[in-house]
Amino acid sequence: MDWNSDDSQQLRFSQLLGVMGVQPQEPLVLDYGCGYGALAQRLIAAGAPFRYVGFDVCTPMVVQAREQVRDPRCVFTDRESELPVADYTVASGIFNVRLEASEEQWQAHVVKTIGTLARHSSQGFAFNMLTRYADAEKLRDYLYYADPGEYFKLCKESWSRNVALLHHYDLYEFTILVKLGSEPKALLHP
Repeated sequence: MDWNSDDSQQLRFSQLLGVMGVQPQEPLVLDYGCGYGALAQRLIAAGAPFRYVGFDVCTPMVVQAREQVRDPRCVFTDRESELPVADYTVASGIFNVRLEASEEQWQAHVVKTIGTLARHSSQGFAFNMLTRYADAEKLRDYLYYADPGEYFKLCKESWSRNVALLHHYDLYEFTILVKLGSEPKALLHP
């Protein structure tokens, strides 16, 4: 994929997986935008119990993931209709490249997709985005640089009282962790 190094990708995974905490059972993890299955490989290498569903809209990536990850706990699909409600849903890098979409169009897409992450999660979800606080000389016009505070507020007001904004690691991005739980969903947005 388009990550600048394996080390930075592993750092991103560490931030995203923080939404899970310590798990006494085998959590079902939905990797929304799984690419070639690198997160599945990370979970396998960690040796902790898990179940995994990787989803990507790019069919060739799903085919490659199936070839590279041959673990019975891992399933890959390019069909959103096949996605379960998982314990945890994570999305890494899916909001970064907006190409020709306007800022407004892309923001609407991002908000809608975050809602999808929430709907597919029973315990929590996490995602990352490039930060608007990146150095000016690093900015590219085809990428989306988000305001971390706006997405923290969205998640706090729409899905949970338990939201963390991680902007403390040495990449030009941030991660949001949303723990779902006891608050009545009727009081929150869909």
